[in-house]
Amino acid sequence: MQKKKITVVVHSQKEIAPGIFDMRLATDLAGSAKPGQFVCLYPKDKSTLLPRPISICEADAGQGLLRLVYRVAGKGTAEFSSYKEGEEAAVLGNLGNGFPLEAAEGKKVFLMGGGIGIPPMLELAKRLQAEKQIIVGYRDDHTFLKEDLEKYGSVYVATEDGSVGSRGNVMDAIRENALKADMIFACGPMPMLRAIKKYAAEAGIPAYISLEEHMACGVGACLGCVVKTKEIDAHSHVDNARICTDGPVFEAGEVEI
Repeated sequence: MQKKKITVVVHSQKEIAPGIFDMRLATDLAGSAKPGQFVCLYPKDKSTLLPRPISICEADAGQGLLRLVYRVAGKGTAEFSSYKEGEEAAVLGNLGNGFPLEAAEGKKVFLMGGGIGIPPMLELAKRLQAEKQIIVGYRDDHTFLKEDLEKYGSVYVATEDGSVGSRGNVMDAIRENALKADMIFACGPMPMLRAIKKYAAEAGIPAYISLEEHMACGVGACLGCVVKTKEIDAHSHVDNARICTDGPVFEAGEVEI
């Protein structure tokens, strides 16, 4: 079904770490959101042509609130960070396939997030009916969402500067804490996802990774997020997929990253 751009209202917004903002939107989209999906938020500045894809951090169907946690990275997100309570915004959603929750039932699962790939882990941790170990990586001691995640599973932290938890990245946290799992769900920067893909292949376990870092328009128009796949697409007859329309979540073995 074709998604339509709708108007939502900013319920609240605050800065929770340097350059990291937590925005809650009042919208019916909260009732149908799945972990791993995203929305496209449209800047009001008409010189900024494309919308900005932002992952869904949390969805409260009861209150009708969609939570977006994002980093200010350019003109569009800088505009979003200025939005105040009661202000209207244009959104397209919910988009993407999300994580396959049913595949993890009865399994021991790593939920792995790095940087701005951490927010989608929260709704996933809430919904996933499985034994969860949540491994998150930060640059420094600004460990946004850590306390939220601790409500839903054991949290292991890695920081690049060693200020909290293990020094290094999420893979260092796994090694240092001798963690084991049957499956991985992950979102984060590409070097992290490459390391996870390699680890999962060596361990012989499936890994589902969200490649949202590479999305630009979020609606399949710009072709800026094409990823090479193992299988030939039946429609286009090429071994490519658009992350925003075919993903953003893929089984790691199915994509070349």
